[in-house]
Amino acid sequence: MKQRRPENIAPIKSALAYDAGFKVGFLKPMYWGSWLMIAFLWFVMLLPISVQDVMANKLGDLMRRVNKKRRRISRKNIDLCFPDLPEEEKKELIRKNYRNQARSALHLGMLWWSPLCELEKRIVMKGHEHIDAALDNGRGVILMPVHCMGLEAAISSIAMRYFSSGIFKPLKNKLIDWFVAKGRLRHGGYSYTREAGLRPIIKDARAGSVIIYLSDEDLGIDRSLFAPFFGVDKASVPVLGRLAKSCRADVFPSMTCYDEKTHQYVVHILPALKGFPLGDDYQDTLAMNQALEEAIQICPSEYFWILKLFKTRQNGEARFY
Repeated sequence: MKQRRPENIAPIKSALAYDAGFKVGFLKPMYWGSWLMIAFLWFVMLLPISVQDVMANKLGDLMRRVNKKRRRISRKNIDLCFPDLPEEEKKELIRKNYRNQARSALHLGMLWWSPLCELEKRIVMKGHEHIDAALDNGRGVILMPVHCMGLEAAISSIAMRYFSSGIFKPLKNKLIDWFVAKGRLRHGGYSYTREAGLRPIIKDARAGSVIIYLSDEDLGIDRSLFAPFFGVDKASVPVLGRLAKSCRADVFPSMTCYDEKTHQYVVHILPALKGFPLGDDYQDTLAMNQALEEAIQICPSEYFWILKLFKTRQNGEARFY
């Protein structure tokens, strides 16, 4: 697969650009456990994909039984978002969700180290013609994936096909963060920390880079406004509309699912949000949340229900978690 690379793309030279360099400190004893985990992922990568998926199901069932705190968060989110779902279906959704979470972790080795030809077999993109049409028409492109279990596969797929840029939050474990960053950037592209602000990705978008923008996190009341998400008011960051205007970009929601029969990740690129931006922060944020809902409904068991989606409450409202 040949990457579609803009002619005039150039990184913004900034001390805040994402630093994916190796540090000698990674060899200290505090990281030995992490190195063992990475070695395990390398071993898993060598196994047949069907064996990896069986291991993931077993590991996911164990995680669901052991991690009671996250299980309660998942259950609360599902109760809030799908109040009419029968009890047995809620339990099955959580069971599948944990299995999918384990599978995405075990597949990291494949995303980090497998040859490009192997990744092309394991990740399928549907709807990329929407992005191609926008780029052909001189429009910027903002891809809005939801926080799902196949997110890393989606990032790899986008990076293989398009030159891309994004803003990501570094992980607390610096060694794992290094491997994740290397995996995301192995096909090219640029990453920036949140502290760098929006200027770098706006410049990249105007030069033809596909922007990857995650919009479904709760970042606190100071940076958010409240808009319905599955019928529940959620603290949502009202940036997407202004970002789309600055980038002169179309916004494409995206969801990634895993096909257990073919052992493939399927990255769904949905059509661009119509008439977006709408010119009002609340209306833009409402449209954003509705688009996220539509994407999640493609395969709800793949969404990150373990996140505290409704952590921030307003006007003294009781906490959900």
